[in-house]
Amino acid sequence: MKFNSDEIASVIKAQIANYSSQLDVREVGRVLEVGDGIAQVYGLSGVMAGEMVEFENGVNGLAFNLEENSVGVIILGDYLTIAEGGEVRSTGQLLSVPVGDGLLGRVVDPLGNPLDGKGPINTTKRRPVEVIATGVAERKPVTEPLQTGIKAIDAMTPIGRGQRELIIGDRKTGKTAVAVDAIINQRESGVKCFYVAVGQKESTVAGVIEKLRESGAMDYTTVIVAGASDPAPLQYVAPYSGTAMAEEYMFNGQHALIVYDDLSKQAVAYRQLSLLMRRPPGREAFPGDVFYCHSRLLERSAKLSDALGAGSLTSLPIIETLEGEVSAYIPTNVISITDGQIYLQPDLFFAGVKPAMNAGISVSRVGGNAQIKAMKKVAGGLRLDLAAFRELEAFAQLGTELDPETQQRLDRGYRMVELLKQGQYAPMGVTDEVLIIYAGTKGHLDHIPVPEVAKWEREFLTFMHDQKPEVRKALTERKAMDDDIVEMVEAAIKDFQGQWNAKGAKS
Repeated sequence: MKFNSDEIASVIKAQIANYSSQLDVREVGRVLEVGDGIAQVYGLSGVMAGEMVEFENGVNGLAFNLEENSVGVIILGDYLTIAEGGEVRSTGQLLSVPVGDGLLGRVVDPLGNPLDGKGPINTTKRRPVEVIATGVAERKPVTEPLQTGIKAIDAMTPIGRGQRELIIGDRKTGKTAVAVDAIINQRESGVKCFYVAVGQKESTVAGVIEKLRESGAMDYTTVIVAGASDPAPLQYVAPYSGTAMAEEYMFNGQHALIVYDDLSKQAVAYRQLSLLMRRPPGREAFPGDVFYCHSRLLERSAKLSDALGAGSLTSLPIIETLEGEVSAYIPTNVISITDGQIYLQPDLFFAGVKPAMNAGISVSRVGGNAQIKAMKKVAGGLRLDLAAFRELEAFAQLGTELDPETQQRLDRGYRMVELLKQGQYAPMGVTDEVLIIYAGTKGHLDHIPVPEVAKWEREFLTFMHDQKPEVRKALTERKAMDDDIVEMVEAAIKDFQGQWNAKGAKS
């Protein structure tokens, strides 16, 4: 067997040429001190802000504070196995998470590692956790409705695709229930959903996941969990990770909905990290850039222009208030960033009004632009009427004699409040919402006793489904209350009232 000297020479040359590229040149530092989810590292002089670093035990960290002689690193994982003097390597990469359809139906941690025991995530695509939000020129106005299936919200504070609508209220007032109902209602809309649980009890999160699974919503939903027992760095990073996963759909011309439950806990985690890093505290001991922490997150929700595929990312951030203190630091910050808020009032909740939405304080800055024409027409003055009813109700409690017109407005208000009540995990189709609100606002329930309003509503919807499907079909297709549809609806209500009265006479 003969050897060709030219071939041998070319192989040697190629090996020499590629030799330098095989060298793994990385900065290596040492841990000076570690504890409470952070580490001070010496020797990483060339590390970038936000760069990922790797500890000896394989846990990743994020360069958080670049100081003169050391780097403050937040540890994204178990910091108890990291010891002083341990090696830390820079990676030259920014933090990224897996994205794509492989995440749908899965429960993951903020780094994209599965928590549900269903094996590895089947996707090869990744996106950086922190990106700059889309610019003004690359967006377009929010005009497409995102139906939550909750009558009170779709009628009075409508949400559009690409909007940021804050859900705010005290603990145990039904904030998570509103968000979960909105996710369940996306079943046939093609909207991909992401639920980010920050600092929640793991038993509570397990309950939410079970409800989503029961209602078939886990097929199009990803749950990102940084529980109450997880270190502060993971709780801080979780909302950004969830947003990166949701953006994959927005930038591919699809629609996504993300729920942050809740950003108060994320702010507390960020405060903990900042104070441990010796950053100067500001109001309520939060660091000065806590506003930027939330604004750079929520500004990533957008309705993209047609040139970018017209995709959208809608966000429902949740904020927990203490004793209804809406003017506290974090609530006012997030209210000023979002396009409206749904305020859930404890008094209403404990009085049995669920969802406990305060119609006076709740607002949507997109308004009727995010409603179908039919809903816009029937619910136009509903928010103001309900707010006026609350004032009138307070006045009537003084025991003053009321004139007939005021008494009639008060009676209708009681019936509308009853009509807008809705059970948990029972979102309603927009056609049914329009029919019910039309019947209430036009006075068709004025003669129905208040305790029987819920029964009237149930039986009326059954009647419309079973006996008047052509009316529902016409309304669903046209999405507008044209004169001929109004006549059909009026005739249907008249027929139903006849049946209702006949049944009442028999009983």
